[in-house]
Amino acid sequence: MTDIMYREALRRALDEEMQRDPLVFIMGETIAERGGSYKVTEGLVKKYGPRRVVDTPIAEASFTGMAVGAALVGCRPVVEILFIDFAMLVMDQIVNQAAKYEFISGGQGKVPMVLRTQGGAGNGLAAQHSQSLEALFYHIPGLKVVMPATPHDACGLLKAAIRDDDPVIFIEHKLLYMTQGPIPDDEYVIPLGKADIKKPGRDATIITYSYMTLKCLEAAAALESEGISVEVVDLRTLTPLDKETILASVRRTGRAMVVHEACKRGGVGGDIAAMLMEEAYDDLDGPVVRVAGKNTPVPYNVRIEQACVPSVEDIVEGVLRML
Repeated sequence: MTDIMYREALRRALDEEMQRDPLVFIMGETIAERGGSYKVTEGLVKKYGPRRVVDTPIAEASFTGMAVGAALVGCRPVVEILFIDFAMLVMDQIVNQAAKYEFISGGQGKVPMVLRTQGGAGNGLAAQHSQSLEALFYHIPGLKVVMPATPHDACGLLKAAIRDDDPVIFIEHKLLYMTQGPIPDDEYVIPLGKADIKKPGRDATIITYSYMTLKCLEAAAALESEGISVEVVDLRTLTPLDKETILASVRRTGRAMVVHEACKRGGVGGDIAAMLMEEAYDDLDGPVVRVAGKNTPVPYNVRIEQACVPSVEDIVEGVLRML
């Protein structure tokens, strides 16, 4: 095992998959010579050349459409969209084309592409660069949505996403790039659709993903010192959703809380809460609790920004309220 940064884990996944399969190529704004704004693709253009590490113009709709076409003829493109906010520019290509092509072609065509992007609040980047929009893609049949929280998961899941025959939206939180964690020295792949219990517990289950996983683990450690044992389930993949792991955990603990940074209204948490009420009602000792971002655009002021997304204290308070 070696400790590396989240961004280095992503780079390792891209490097290994580009070595393994010559049909894998990457494209996005400033990803070649500059190595991307978050330095994920640093050094790859020297190794694979500009035909496989493609710097694009500021024209997200055009180059994402090109990636859909390339995937249809057998390539495996990985598109980088700098901020998830800019993914609004490619909704037609992703939602109306990539997500539906296999269905409308009767299975004759597939779109094995990955759209990498980053979202979430942090660093005072204001309302147009700080959104958590995963629920938009979660809602669309035909898309897979992946949101890893650790370097280990980022590397293994990105490799699986590139090998998958369906279009995958791979969302990285901007505050995770510099975090560190251990990953195996040997090559590995983590299958999509399998949640991970990051911390076992007996009194309540917290269901979460992406950067909130780290905050939930911190909250669980604080609660442990008060004699409260919380299980933290990191979904890792929103679509497909690992309902089996969620249900098994909630049936053990009897209580459930869903935590995400995206605003509460219309969020993934509401869908998971509904699923638990439909399929585990008799196993619950109380209502499902949601801890989520405020229903407001993310402000520029850093202090107000922090008040708009769940804190460790909010998560602790939510668990205490459940109990």
